[in-house]
Amino acid sequence: MSLRHCFLNEIYLSILSRQYNYQMTFADNILHFLIHLQLPFKLPQDVEVLDAHQRKDVQQVCAAFYKKYYNDLNQRYLLLGINPGRFGGGVTGIPFTDPIRLEKVCAIENDFQKKQELSSVFIYDMIEAFGGPTAFYNQFYFSAMSPLGFVKHTKNLNYYDDKDLLQAIQPFIIDCMQQQIAFGLNTDVCFCIGEGENLKYLQKLNKEHQWFDKIEPLPHPRFVMQYRLKRKQEYIQQYIDKLNQSPGIKTISS
Repeated sequence: MSLRHCFLNEIYLSILSRQYNYQMTFADNILHFLIHLQLPFKLPQDVEVLDAHQRKDVQQVCAAFYKKYYNDLNQRYLLLGINPGRFGGGVTGIPFTDPIRLEKVCAIENDFQKKQELSSVFIYDMIEAFGGPTAFYNQFYFSAMSPLGFVKHTKNLNYYDDKDLLQAIQPFIIDCMQQQIAFGLNTDVCFCIGEGENLKYLQKLNKEHQWFDKIEPLPHPRFVMQYRLKRKQEYIQQYIDKLNQSPGIKTISS
């Protein structure tokens, strides 16, 4: 990256930081960001967007969740997934949080169909091993390369699995990342959920934009639950060990 590019990027983040005010709580900044998400391009044929945040019931549970766990001015480390799926964040509006975990673990009642998402099962088992939702969310924040999810022919679609979508979505991904950094993320390290295409794409963009000092890969929960279920506890410990390497992290292991 050229010095001029670095300078322009710093100016852009400075402007964004005025919009995402550091004196607003982390929760307020997240909610403002989510409610105003909008794709700035036309979707490829047969691809549909999962834009749960435009629904009032989703806005209500998101407000309850983020006000419960993020109602402060603390910085947090980012764990970055791919994009929301149909049974987790695509329903509740909260990454890696299905309606079951939202109600039973986070104690936030909801009227969504109580269907589990495998990734959510793993993530909340990991959160429990870390010390519970309060301890975890006080220090970490989940998002995704694309905070909006996609389906194609009624099946989940990763942003990188459709070449037309991948080409069109890059400016949106960059803008979303810079908005979220501006409202209070620790940029020493970013944890990338997924060790394949998601990691490669994040590394490419981070090389260009210098968002994070380090990218630390983590295995995707769906992969663990689908292909390595007998070793789940091993992968949970891998998550906790890597997260604990971040400066200032406090684990309350169960």
